Amino acid sequence: MKQLVRRIGQTVALTLPVVLVTTGTLAVTRVPWAPPAGLDQQVVAASSGDGAGIGRSATANAATGTTANAAAGKSSDGLAPQESLRVALLDELRAKNPSAALDLLERSMREQPSLTPYCTSLATELGKAAVRKYQGDVQRARSFARPVCDGSFAAGIAG
Repeated sequence: MKQLVRRIGQTVALTLPVVLVTTGTLAVTRVPWAPPAGLDQQVVAASSGDGAGIGRSATANAATGTTANAAAGKSSDGLAPQESLRVALLDELRAKNPSAALDLLERSMREQPSLTPYCTSLATELGKAAVRKYQGDVQRARSFARPVCDGSFAAGIAG
């Protein structure tokens, strides 16, 4: 009887991880990672207003409009979508502070998942720009750091 229980336990211990990994992998492959095609049109329409909106500045609205255009693969100024976002982020950093730019970066990554491959480089560039904005005061620039894009902002501050 003891051997039977031990054998059943060993069988479960060996097969359970395989079953869990397999079902987890299958579940991930069935998740719709990209929004449906019709959703892009709604994002453009929702962010194309002239007013500042609730909790957003005109700069943030312009950047969000830029991000919405990025979904359609176009930019109003002829730049690539990630370059338009980079310009908007640096403008936000100059106009306000690094925290506002990081908020815009987070919101842009959430609204436009197609731009996530550029998140690390954009956050690093924001870190470098923050150090320049505060004339090399690394401590002041670091005070705005938070884990956006795996802490790349802090890496940009460091060098």
